[in-house]
Amino acid sequence: MAMIEARNLAKSYAGKAAVSGLSFDVRPGTVTGFLGPNGAGKSTTMRLMLGLDNGSGTCTFDGKPFTSYAQPMREVGALLEAKPFHPTRSARNHLRMLAAANRIPDSRVDEVLGLVGLHDVAGKKPSTFSLGMGQRLGLAAALLGDPHTLILDEPANGLDPQGIHWLRELLKALAADGRSVFVSSHLLSEMALMADELVVIGKGRMIANGPVADFTKMSVRNHVRVVTPQASELASLIGAKLAGVGSVQLAAAGELTVTGLDARAVGDLAFDNAIRVHELSTHQATLEEAFLEITGSSAEYNAHAPEQHAPKPPTTPQEGPR
Repeated sequence: MAMIEARNLAKSYAGKAAVSGLSFDVRPGTVTGFLGPNGAGKSTTMRLMLGLDNGSGTCTFDGKPFTSYAQPMREVGALLEAKPFHPTRSARNHLRMLAAANRIPDSRVDEVLGLVGLHDVAGKKPSTFSLGMGQRLGLAAALLGDPHTLILDEPANGLDPQGIHWLRELLKALAADGRSVFVSSHLLSEMALMADELVVIGKGRMIANGPVADFTKMSVRNHVRVVTPQASELASLIGAKLAGVGSVQLAAAGELTVTGLDARAVGDLAFDNAIRVHELSTHQATLEEAFLEITGSSAEYNAHAPEQHAPKPPTTPQEGPR
């Protein structure tokens, strides 16, 4: 079992920092999600980790850099592009070539083709594959050496819903087997189901690093919703209890939103003061809500909603001469 240890990774293009001093670990037995807006530096970071870009800092896999391994595919499986395939070779022969270079038996080629669902098209050229099929072949190459570490850049790109579900279960199973899995994705709902920990960057800098649950707990969108006919009275009691730490707001007639107290504390306060409560519920921020909140100022491109114009009044048809 090998840990990924990245330390002070940095890279600049034309004097502009693409990645700046990133340090993080990816532990065995976990899926670590790599998140950030477009242009945040995720792909550059992964290339630096594998020694494919010139930059500064270090990244080791089980204490060694990727470039030091004689048969690197046996140690680290990587998927950084959808279709880096030879145009005339079949899918099977493409994998056989990679296997030979890493002293991997041919029998493993058919194993991984079956694992990713491409056994029936193994004799076809990858140039005829859809984007999703190309992703599956790239994943087969990453798994070819049965590595203890995986680095995958947007592996769900082009997959249909069934394929995305299959990928999620596969990566979770590989992590459960003791592997270190580092995966970037824009599918935040999937990452919430798949990842144990997160590395979140913006404009090449670290924004957050740690368990998924800790990341969502930081969101200001977490709150308690209370529906009561005595909203004003309860709001006053909650405000006194909070003493400036948190907030209580009247969201609608008879409805409060509370931050700084959990549902149990709000319920106990209402009970102790004979206040009738019709509904008491907790809203936990989703990964998407927390991500958009924490990375909003780091987005490379911010689009504006189209202006809304008032509809023009219908024109009254004018009568012509009779």
